[in-house]
Amino acid sequence: MDRVSSFDEPLKKLLGGATAKVMAEHLDLHTVGDLLHHYPRRYEERGQLTALSDLPLDEHVTVVAQVADARIMVFNNGRGKRLEVTLTDGSGRLQLVFFGHGVHKPHKELLPGRRAMFAGKVSVFNRKMQLAHPTYQLLDATDADEATEAVDAFAGRLLPIYPACKQLDSWRIAKAVDAVLPSAQDAVDPLPPSLREGRGFAPLPEALLKIHRPQTRADIADARDRLKWDEAFVLQVALARRRYADTQLPAVARRSVPDGLLDAFDAKLPFTLTEGQEKVSGEIFDDLATEHPMHRLLQGEVGSGKTMVALRAMLGVVDAGGQAAMLAPTEVLAQQHHRSITEMMGELAEGGMIGGSELGTKVVLLTGSMGVPARRQALLDLVTGEAGIVIGTHALIEDKVRFHDLGLVVVDEQHRFGVEQRDALRSKGKQPPHLLVMTATPIPRTVAMTVFGDLETSVLDQLPAGRSPIASHVVPAKDKPHFLSRAWERVREEVENGHQAYVVCPRIGDDADEAAEKKGKKGKGTKGQAPDEDAEKRPPLAVLEIAEELRRGALAGLRVEVLHGRMHPDDKDDVMRRFSEGQVDVLVATTVIEVGVNVPNATAMVIMDADRFGVSQLHQLRGRVGRGSAPGLCLLVSEAHEASPARARLSAVAATLDGFELSRIDLEQRREGDVLGQAQSGVRSSLRVLSVIDDEEVIAAAREEAVAVVAADPALEHLPELLTALDALLDKEREEYLDKG
Repeated sequence: MDRVSSFDEPLKKLLGGATAKVMAEHLDLHTVGDLLHHYPRRYEERGQLTALSDLPLDEHVTVVAQVADARIMVFNNGRGKRLEVTLTDGSGRLQLVFFGHGVHKPHKELLPGRRAMFAGKVSVFNRKMQLAHPTYQLLDATDADEATEAVDAFAGRLLPIYPACKQLDSWRIAKAVDAVLPSAQDAVDPLPPSLREGRGFAPLPEALLKIHRPQTRADIADARDRLKWDEAFVLQVALARRRYADTQLPAVARRSVPDGLLDAFDAKLPFTLTEGQEKVSGEIFDDLATEHPMHRLLQGEVGSGKTMVALRAMLGVVDAGGQAAMLAPTEVLAQQHHRSITEMMGELAEGGMIGGSELGTKVVLLTGSMGVPARRQALLDLVTGEAGIVIGTHALIEDKVRFHDLGLVVVDEQHRFGVEQRDALRSKGKQPPHLLVMTATPIPRTVAMTVFGDLETSVLDQLPAGRSPIASHVVPAKDKPHFLSRAWERVREEVENGHQAYVVCPRIGDDADEAAEKKGKKGKGTKGQAPDEDAEKRPPLAVLEIAEELRRGALAGLRVEVLHGRMHPDDKDDVMRRFSEGQVDVLVATTVIEVGVNVPNATAMVIMDADRFGVSQLHQLRGRVGRGSAPGLCLLVSEAHEASPARARLSAVAATLDGFELSRIDLEQRREGDVLGQAQSGVRSSLRVLSVIDDEEVIAAAREEAVAVVAADPALEHLPELLTALDALLDKEREEYLDKG
């Protein structure tokens, strides 16, 4: 068998069809290589018991514990039987329960004093943690072959506990690993020999052996260090090759022209740019002046002035003879951007019109719901070059849309767009246009290097002068209902002082919503965060219901309006315009207002069922207030009980306005897959020991090494093993993903 093919061997050849089918369907493991890279989650030591006191609810767990007592309970006048077994480990107790015919075998085997491995899903019954009908394997019996085998495996001292599923326990996975472990010798080592020796890493076959069957804790540490490097390095090589390929693409250099549109715009600004805006603008203009496409990520705090930086870049491109397109994720935001950009530009946005500036250009809006005549005119303005700037939703991507000379694409809130959409827009240039990606969700450095590793990063972390502080508080509506009454009083006070307020709800609340509810889409715990247990018992609060309640009750007499995604676009635009002009006191909305909506007079926000939202989403929403000279107030209303993770999350949001700090908290509370899953299709399944949270140094060092390797040998001709590892890691779908990134 050659070195590569043993890893590609289908599992059913070695393990039999039934086991292989479960592994494929439930664990996404198909080949010998997949199983060898399915590493233990943790290890149990002989004599060291799992802490039963720390078991997570609703998760499939494997525990090693001792039977304290076992008793058969009879119910239903003797017709029903159940076996209750109590386990102990010194830290806590756990109850097992078996019913019906399933009680006989465990009743004979699970005698007090016996030790065993148990696997099942943790639930609560009568306020006690329990596993119902767990599978188990005895560890200290000697009367059965299987038990003897278990003792032998356990005698290795460190017992690997694998990520498992209901259909396949950890110890069955361990047996399957034993069957394929000899193939570890055939592992193709992706690290260049000089790098491996320079950093003193064990060879890959040895690392695989040590991670699956360690003799000591030091073996585990050695193996993890080595395997982390493989993951970080191979991924960074893929990204470095992507960046290298981009530098080989041709693009039209868009150099700034003095005394043009940009200078005229700067001259009429009523304020000076922050130091951060100046610095980031400099980086962008340097990129635009090169003859290969810019690929830059601009991340900045809510309200740090990203739109201003992007607009100046667009004006610079128009000065240089090109056109610029800004892609926004929603119609509300596209309209908002169009309105604020035309206001900021004034007569400079009226090119070719009576009263417009000679230096001016046309700024057009293009969305899916526009009327036919307006749409036809916008398309004409783009193809003739009359419009230097277009702002739109994904309607910009449609085949009918043609540009005269597309020079720059700005993507706002990049995580809302599929890569295909971004790519389709980029393909509209005669040559690849420059690309500026913006996000107001602060991204920790390691995630930026991993998820957006093909983009250069600029950070705006300074707020413009004149922005006001925002006070944030958690309102425990269930424990202290009078706090909620006070919240509505505060909203009324803000309105009486001439200001406006938002009330945000997780749901719209009409027939379509109810249908979704019935399908089980309860709540919108976003980005990997489950809604809180308490709140789950009822549907999330809805815009239409809350607006009606407020009009009749706490906010009677105020002008209360609604805004949500299913309204007709003209109605949405009308409500937003009237809110912006101060004709609406309180806007009850869904998260359509999350990004980019800018009404400086809005000073208060009440977020209902705040525990239904993710940390970064709450931070985004809060950024809609305090945008003027008056201080902002954000009230996070929750029915979650005080000790719950949901309340801890809300307290963290209330405690800091630092988005980067919150993004770290967010990361710590979510699994890695959620972090990488949305942005980097496919890569999530390749990160098995590498943590984008904890391994910043490894990722940074791997990036440096990867850049050097790719600079010296872009095609990796002299590193065939690395190329093989890349092919394995980046299957076709992932490779395409990076190509488009």
